[in-house]
Amino acid sequence: MKEQEQLLEENIREFYTQGEESLTKQKYNAAVSLFFKALAVLADWHLLKTKGRIPKSHSERFRILEEKYPELYELLDKDFPVYQDSYQIKISKEIAVVLENDVRTVAQKVGFSL
Repeated sequence: MKEQEQLLEENIREFYTQGEESLTKQKYNAAVSLFFKALAVLADWHLLKTKGRIPKSHSERFRILEEKYPELYELLDKDFPVYQDSYQIKISKEIAVVLENDVRTVAQKVGFSL
């Protein structure tokens, strides 16, 4: 479990850092995608630490979060459509910044140091 936890921590930091770099380069679609991935992996990290396992899909993750961690669920549920939209529409800087802030919020809520 420690190896898995460490891998998730590395992935969170990589997605977040790359998201910030994309934001700086005005690559807002990439930033949104990376920030959402950081959010999803943060949720998985938290579930691994609290429940001892990682969900196998977005659906399972959302179901567990909705049931056990509604505050985290609401953030991810709000941001998931933006992540999906990032494949098909041009995302604004303002939206990308919202997701960046949501990563920080979730990290703080679950006790993860970015």
